[in-house]
Amino acid sequence: MRRWVPPLVLLALLVGIWELVVRATHTPDYLFPAPPAVARSLGSDAGLLTRAALVTLREVLLGYLLAVAAALVIAVALHVSLVLSQTVPTVLLAPILAILLGYGIEPKLIVVAIVCFFPIVVNAVDGLRSADPELIRMMRTLHGDRLDIFRRVEWPGALPAIFSGARVAATYAAVGAVFAEWAGSSSGLGFVILQAQPALATSRIFAAVLVLSALALALYWLVSLVERILVPWHA
Repeated sequence: MRRWVPPLVLLALLVGIWELVVRATHTPDYLFPAPPAVARSLGSDAGLLTRAALVTLREVLLGYLLAVAAALVIAVALHVSLVLSQTVPTVLLAPILAILLGYGIEPKLIVVAIVCFFPIVVNAVDGLRSADPELIRMMRTLHGDRLDIFRRVEWPGALPAIFSGARVAATYAAVGAVFAEWAGSSSGLGFVILQAQPALATSRIFAAVLVLSALALALYWLVSLVERILVPWHA
């Protein structure tokens, strides 16, 4: 209760202020909808938002898993002295990938993977390099080879840092998917937002943003749950 009540009260207060401001200024819904208008859009556009959310969710999950796998492989390679230096203008890559690969799911997965990649790999490298030197010396005293040290000391010790990066990346995945859909798509929440803008369907835009936020939070909580299962000693 102490953890959940304060943020819920704050959220209710913000929604109340939002409602009061909209009503006091008599702002029309197509410019800035009040909370009831957003709620009505969630109900009336439920089918459209659900179909779009499923498309975006598939892009988010597959792109995120691709980022995790690639980041962990490269993090281990970096730990054994492979140097990587790369700056990727992710947002600018989306239209280029759409031109090269078409408007299917492939360019979306690549954009999501690039967005999620760096937080995971940086935290993984830091975690692998921060292994307890006393434990490493003990393993060498017990005639442990390089693989034994990595398997028994470095990798388990790096898991909390890896999951820390994975949680950060989980919040980026949904944003990356929307960027990719804006660059070129015929479905997904990003496409719904683009279609709603010229039609001044602002309530639908707010509803899509709420669904997108829910997807990001769900992925964040899922990663946290996996961390609790796989790294119980850290908790």
